[in-house]
Amino acid sequence: MMMMDFINSVLNWVVPPASLVTLACSWPALCFITTCEWLYNSFFSENMEDKVVIITGASSGIGEQIAYEYAKRGANLALIARRENRLRGIAEKSRHIGAKHVMIMAADVVKEDECRRFVNETVNFFGRVDHLVNTATLGHTFYVEEVVDTSVFPHLLDINFLGNVYPTFVALPYLHQTNGRIIVNAAVESWLPLPRMSLYAAAKAALVNFYETLRFELNAEVGITIATHGWIGSEMSRGKFKVEEGAEMQWIEEREVQATSGLVEDYAKLIVAGACRGDQYVKFPSWYDIFLLYRVFAPGVLNWTFRLLLATHSGRRTSVVGTGRTMPEDSPPRKFLTGSNSFAQHGPMHMQKLE
Repeated sequence: MMMMDFINSVLNWVVPPASLVTLACSWPALCFITTCEWLYNSFFSENMEDKVVIITGASSGIGEQIAYEYAKRGANLALIARRENRLRGIAEKSRHIGAKHVMIMAADVVKEDECRRFVNETVNFFGRVDHLVNTATLGHTFYVEEVVDTSVFPHLLDINFLGNVYPTFVALPYLHQTNGRIIVNAAVESWLPLPRMSLYAAAKAALVNFYETLRFELNAEVGITIATHGWIGSEMSRGKFKVEEGAEMQWIEEREVQATSGLVEDYAKLIVAGACRGDQYVKFPSWYDIFLLYRVFAPGVLNWTFRLLLATHSGRRTSVVGTGRTMPEDSPPRKFLTGSNSFAQHGPMHMQKLE
């Protein structure tokens, strides 16, 4: 036992700096190899003409933009979301810009039987599945200690984790037949912690680890592309948020920073292009990866930096939506609209990013 403790103590001091030196020396060669692979895969990118793509969470945000990108490539689409009325317009636009055939189906991705239904209907109609794109997500903007009604917790975890696992589980037999691909919409919060997003970050971390493990289990018979994004704009940044099944749809206050919706389109283009190249990862923007080094080798510096950057937002301006709290009487007026009994499937936003 003492010998093992001694060995671990020595390795703790030797391995980190040695690894950094090795990485620095090999960086030019790694960049050259990566560039060559990117060029080769881009030249022999998968032709999506007449291929079949299932997209969950396709009624808005990232899912909607991904549908348009596949449509431009001539794919057949099966668009899945809770808001069928939204899907009709997206389906029409997808046909107009190049999609051969488009199916729309209302379904809840956290229910296995409904996932089985839309996958089976897609296969019965098109005869195959080539890509499964999981984008359905629900985020939050509250501090955990402010929550009164914890019934929102399982909703957040189910939509962000099981809402990806169930469609994948059901579609895998058909993806094996076509050597297809699974595309996952994750987020930088899966490893970079930010305030007011604890449950969201936990679910995304679980999601990434699930697909990283599944990648080894599938042994390249079915490809997996994990897409992670930073702070980009979408429907959520414009204020729409549905809390839980049976609840009203609420319009909440404008956020501190206005996001740019054009970034959602850029992110969608990167995802589809990366999936067609067979990339294992798509990162937008990629420079966020530098924080990984700090998290591993200098976590104190990372924590200090983020505390400094977020200092101006230290005053708690958390939305009470989803916390179970009642609105204070002196709160600014908010607009309430009756909505369908569904979860929101939104894209992320700046420091309170949701999808």
